[in-house]
Amino acid sequence: MRILMVGAGAIGGYFGCRLIEGGRDVTFLVRQKRKAQLEERGLVIQSVNGDSTVHPALLLAGEKATPFDVIMLSPKAYQLDDVINDIAPYVGEDTMIIPLLNGIAHMQPLQERFGADKVLGGLCFIETTLNADGDIIQTSKAHRLAFGEWNGGTSERVERLYEYVKVANASFELSNNIQQEAWQKYLFITMLSGITTLMNAAVGPIRDSPFGIELTKQLTEECVSVMIAIGAPISPQMVDHVMETFKQQGYKMKSSMLRDMEKRLPIEGEHLQGYLLRLAEQQGIETPMIRIVYNNVRIYEQKRESTF
Repeated sequence: MRILMVGAGAIGGYFGCRLIEGGRDVTFLVRQKRKAQLEERGLVIQSVNGDSTVHPALLLAGEKATPFDVIMLSPKAYQLDDVINDIAPYVGEDTMIIPLLNGIAHMQPLQERFGADKVLGGLCFIETTLNADGDIIQTSKAHRLAFGEWNGGTSERVERLYEYVKVANASFELSNNIQQEAWQKYLFITMLSGITTLMNAAVGPIRDSPFGIELTKQLTEECVSVMIAIGAPISPQMVDHVMETFKQQGYKMKSSMLRDMEKRLPIEGEHLQGYLLRLAEQQGIETPMIRIVYNNVRIYEQKRESTF
């Protein structure tokens, strides 16, 4: 099988490198600057799961290549429109597209452009970042990537893909209910990014603050109420589950959105909190905490835009 990994950043670069280590056929679709960096240094991982350096096949958007069997997407949500146009020439009749983006909002535009049958569900759990040299730094053991048919169950094509990728030094998993897993991750990411950016703090100080747990639970309850109202595969019991997970996080744990804010980078507020707020408004549900969180990320974006 031929896999096209869109992006060679902290996520796509990590999982793509692990597949190449296992002898799998992976090409990276990258921008010119990243291409030059990788040609000079190679794709480097510094990880608690084992260091690695590979010299992968690289492709620039617009360069000719035959369609790929699998295309994995790992961009930020605000890059999605460009990515959809970039990958279009490489999508064939039997191509499987696996988005690894946070949230849910990306599914509709992908399905509309390429057809629902081509777009699988996907998600990953990993803490990675790029250093100044473009090397991938991973300090925690988790490196899980799950995928599956969006409507559930299994199929010959996803089982064949699983057999191909499971050799990698990473946890590639075939899910029979990827849509539920995606909504559960969306819930946790929206809550975590929302509360940490609102408080401008890691998890520990929020837990220790006078109303930190109370406000975090209120935000979680609002997210769950909206998801239930639209028929998402989320149960009321998820509030307690998410809160327990929040309490178990490391003291210094920060959401990726907060880390991006600290670096003055673009963020995914529209894709996460904004999308959920629009769903709430459609259902006539009052969500004061989500509105406060969303307003905070919008102010950040306005301030950031005014300085560039």
